[in-house]
This record gives sequence, C-alpha cells and structure tokens, in this order.
Amino acid sequence: MHWKTFPNRLGLLFVGLWVLLAMTSCASGPPANVKMVACPAKAIEWDVAKSVEVTEFNCEMGKMGMDPALIFKVSLKNLSAKPQRFRVNIFLLDLDKAAGHLVPRKGKPPQVAPGKTHTVKIPFIKTTSMPGKIHVRVVPISN
Repeated sequence: MHWKTFPNRLGLLFVGLWVLLAMTSCASGPPANVKMVACPAKAIEWDVAKSVEVTEFNCEMGKMGMDPALIFKVSLKNLSAKPQRFRVNIFLLDLDKAAGHLVPRKGKPPQVAPGKTHTVKIPFIKTTSMPGKIHVRVVPISN
C-alpha cells in the first residue's frame, strides 16, 4: 500500500458515509398521528390535521363489481373534545388520479364522536397498478 493513495481512499470513505447519512436522515416516516400503514407505495406524503389520528391505512388491488380497482381502507379516530366530520383526499401522483371521501359519509348528524374511530373504503375503479407516490390529506370540516 502506498502512502500517497491512503488519504484519497480515506477521504472517499468519509464522503461515502456522509452521503449515506444524508440520504437516511432525509427519509422521513409518517407523522406521529399516523399509526398503522400497510401500503406498498414507494413514497407517501402525509397532510393530517392534529385533531385526527389515522389508525389504519391499507391499500390493495381488488375488484369493484366487474372492474379492477385499487382499494384504500382508512380508519380515523377523532382526537378532539367535540364531534367532527372529516374529509379524506387521496392523490395518486404518478397516475394522475384523485379521490375524496367524507368520514362518516352518512348519519344524523354525520359526525365521529370524541375518541371514536370510523373506517371507510375508498376505491379507485379501473386502476390496475400500484402507484409509486401517494399524497394523503385528512382535515376536519364544519357541518
């Protein structure tokens, strides 16, 4: 081993470790109010209000009627002290598709009680592939 090449190899090692550290620190997981995510998408961006907790987020290929579909199962827990209704929007960024859903959809009044959880299924009919990038938005709405 020549002493002239040693600093170059050591420097290359440090640069490689720095790049690896930078890549892992940029990869962030879901926020604290998103608990169980079971979706094979490569990247999921979250925009979730503080007054709601996503207790389950599932996506799988299936069928709606005779058509293929990508079906999302979303469970929301009301963390606030008052009954609320929520809007869920899911954007499949690389497939240029979007869907929205009110949670709960019906009821008199259509609200999730404080501390209670409500589950909905959101289908993307005639979608035959799993998206790479998803953006999920959950916000409370006024009745």
